[in-house]
Amino acid sequence: QVQLVESGGGLVPPGGSLTLSCKVSGGTFNTYTIGWFRQAPGKEREFVTANRRKGDNTYYADSVKGRFTMSRDNAENAVHLQMISLEPEDTAVYYCAAAPRLILSSIRLSDQYHYWGRGTQVTVSS
Repeated sequence: QVQLVESGGGLVPPGGSLTLSCKVSGGTFNTYTIGWFRQAPGKEREFVTANRRKGDNTYYADSVKGRFTMSRDNAENAVHLQMISLEPEDTAVYYCAAAPRLILSSIRLSDQYHYWGRGTQVTVSS
């Protein structure tokens, strides 16, 4: 059974930075597509970023491009999401998700991911 555990959420002021981590256990980590999604109150879950394997391109939502950076550490079975220049609109619960390698056209679709963490809250507010 694949399990994902997010950490690193918190309260930051606008313009601040935060790094989220997702530890993955079970399965073969380096064969999984890993994605980050977020869900704000009253809104649908939305794609943030995804990577199919270390060394492949990483894809970002337009709203976070240039501000968020995803990295994966195959030795630690972990992924990290570095977030800078945070805005109040980034406030959401952030989820890490995994699936056996997805085709490119599917990586932004939450229903294609098999495994999900419980999420970590990010609040951007002064």
